[in-house]
Amino acid sequence: MMMNIYMVSMVMFLVGNMIFVSKHKHLLIVLLSLEFIVLSIFFLMMIYLSMINYNLYMLMIFLVFSVCEGALGLSILVTMIRTHGNDYFQSFNLI
Repeated sequence: MMMNIYMVSMVMFLVGNMIFVSKHKHLLIVLLSLEFIVLSIFFLMMIYLSMINYNLYMLMIFLVFSVCEGALGLSILVTMIRTHGNDYFQSFNLI
């Protein structure tokens, strides 16, 4: 059973990376794929820490940082939509 959950989380990680690499037109899709990758890493850490009978405080720290990452991404998305009117990467210059 643990091996099935491990395989599912690895497939989630690979699918998230494929979406991140291929769909880079909208910022919202990129942010959603990054959150999907973070969720798969959370599952992998949960499986690993439960296999070695380690306490799960590290998962709480990981969740705190992933929530901060999500809030920062949403604030960048809102700022970009307010200034440029959309979330296309082609609509603004990075330089």
